[in-house]
Amino acid sequence: MFRKFKIAAFAASIVAFLNGVALAGNVPESSDPIKVIKNDWTGQLFSTEVVGELLKEMGYNIEYVSAGALPQHPGIAQGNLHLQTEVWTNNVGDLYPNFVDKGDIVVVGDLGLDPKEGWVYPPYMEEKCPGLPNYMALYECQQAFATAATFPNGRVITYPADWGTRSRDLVASLEMPLEPIPGGSEGAMMAELKSAYAAKDPILMMIWQPHWIFADLDLNFVEWNPADGECIEETQQKDTACGFQQAAVHKVVWGGFEDKWPAAFKMVSNFKLTNADENWAIFEVDNNGRDVEDVAQEWLKTNEALWKPWIEAAM
Repeated sequence: MFRKFKIAAFAASIVAFLNGVALAGNVPESSDPIKVIKNDWTGQLFSTEVVGELLKEMGYNIEYVSAGALPQHPGIAQGNLHLQTEVWTNNVGDLYPNFVDKGDIVVVGDLGLDPKEGWVYPPYMEEKCPGLPNYMALYECQQAFATAATFPNGRVITYPADWGTRSRDLVASLEMPLEPIPGGSEGAMMAELKSAYAAKDPILMMIWQPHWIFADLDLNFVEWNPADGECIEETQQKDTACGFQQAAVHKVVWGGFEDKWPAAFKMVSNFKLTNADENWAIFEVDNNGRDVEDVAQEWLKTNEALWKPWIEAAM
């Protein structure tokens, strides 16, 4: 109850501060709702909640809309969706680059994260597959990762189906003796990883950081050759494989966003988060069972000196 009182009091202080700032300009420039995208991983939900709350306190009408990581792009380009805080540039499909080139989607800048993606496994698997962490070991000891459903091939748990096919593309191009199995959701993937880890069962999984799991479990990344230029999953060769294209994490908006909501555009341009911010938030939500809205409000209270200048510069 005390936590709720403190959050309510803090929210009131934000309103008072922003009411003063708003006197300097005509914000909001339009009462039409800014449709802010929610994906299905916790870090993105946190960054979305933070930016959405700041925009609401600036006076904007915010509508949260759930969308898949790939299907969202036509919606943004057509103006049916307006703002996405986390586009991972190595998982955007074929349509996204064309939308950006035409100006239908505008990249506002980097979110500020330092990401890494790839296959991970628990250290105890190196006893069953001694060539690890080198990816070539998976050609010889794939059965160490096999299940009854995939035998004699090993199993690699990949991203949910609507996040793309990067692991499947890589396995196919390298003719690896692995069977990619999409995870049902981020939560289901983490539950399976923790269960396997506790039982010391075999597991190989596609994952990203920042993520709270690296603070909870000791995990090793499969290692690949250094990339010579762009690392494209679909066109690699066995002896020179570079694994996965590493991402930047972009904030993007609909092409007409800046003209319609210029102060919002400036605030989104200023908005930044770090790995530490997201690691903390994801841990609070996924391990401590807190609502992402509550965690976002706590971050706003703790970091008031950081975000006030974003808004002041935008107004």
